[in-house]
Amino acid sequence: MLSSRFTSSLYLLSFAVLLQIVLGVDPLFHSCSGNENFTANGPYETNLNKLMGNLYYTTPATGFGLSSIGQSPNQVNGLALCRGDVSSTDCKTCVVEASSEILKLCPQNSAAIIIYDYCLLKYSNEYFFGKIDNSINFFMWNTQNASDPMSFNQQTKGLLSLLANEASITPKMYAAGELDTGGSVKIYGMAQCTRDLSSSDCKNCLDGLIGDLPSCCDGKLGGRVIGGSCNIIYETYSFISD
Repeated sequence: MLSSRFTSSLYLLSFAVLLQIVLGVDPLFHSCSGNENFTANGPYETNLNKLMGNLYYTTPATGFGLSSIGQSPNQVNGLALCRGDVSSTDCKTCVVEASSEILKLCPQNSAAIIIYDYCLLKYSNEYFFGKIDNSINFFMWNTQNASDPMSFNQQTKGLLSLLANEASITPKMYAAGELDTGGSVKIYGMAQCTRDLSSSDCKNCLDGLIGDLPSCCDGKLGGRVIGGSCNIIYETYSFISD
């Protein structure tokens, strides 16, 4: 979907994350791209506005929505994904915000992606459904270090690998769980894919993100890697919504 690979990293400060979750206002990340800009008030913009309306009406019911509007060369394709643990109300709030904000941040861009804590939304003039989007990897991590980094890394990878397997074969392509490390620390994890992917592509996408963890989160007590088609999170506190 996006023309070049973009990697972003950000320190995960406890207060900043708490503030973002409570307010739910600012996106964690966005990228504006596309092989060309569209003409203001033209047919592509009309189709894009219709797409946004479709996504924020259809996504909250199941946590995922995708749509294509119009015909080439003005066809626009898009999807929205909410975190598998959030309510339909929080999902709708996030997607409505994302659909509005992405048009402000990326005016006249023919492709863009925006990521919040609770959802992601992306669109493109290229047909990207069913393809792993490797164009972005967005990293966040906890600044605190594990007392035994090697053991902690192995246990984290083991938990996330199990969740990746589970997510790839469930209808929601989402899995969450926890691991008792045998000490005072538990590891909580989540893995999720956009539901346009096949089971095998979901697994490959998640395995790729797990493989990227050492680049950002080696020995860190929490981390997140978000791609355009899948994402993983782990923490030493329960972050899953009830």
